[in-house]
Amino acid sequence: MTYTREELLSLSGQELDDLFSASPAGDIPNGEGEGTAIISPGTSFSSEIASLINIFGWQGKTFDAAHGVLTNRIVASGINAIVAEVYKSASWFDNKECIVLDYSKTSLLAKHIRDEIRQIGPGAYLGMVYWDKTRTIHFSLQFPV
Repeated sequence: MTYTREELLSLSGQELDDLFSASPAGDIPNGEGEGTAIISPGTSFSSEIASLINIFGWQGKTFDAAHGVLTNRIVASGINAIVAEVYKSASWFDNKECIVLDYSKTSLLAKHIRDEIRQIGPGAYLGMVYWDKTRTIHFSLQFPV
């Protein structure tokens, strides 16, 4: 099944966790993925918050799978910044394989951040953000198929 942005935003935090846990790691994506921050999942505020973040903060991630790196597209102009290493490893959430987006060695600004993603459909990934070992928010990425 493929999930739309609005469907993901309407799911509860527990439903997002369940979807993440039930999904395979998938292949490391390549190219530009459109990002959606999922804050206050399942509430009427989730879509509005995601839209504001897309306009003023974070638009998504650009992956270079061959080199195992990515950059985040930030601010309204979509500047590529904040580099992460990309590799497969065990998830901190459930110890199953996931794709890790590791900022610890590549970014002073985001060195405490670790993202984990799993494929939930063609070109679609669901992610979790950690600050040190504390899970903070979910996000999604959609790549052209």
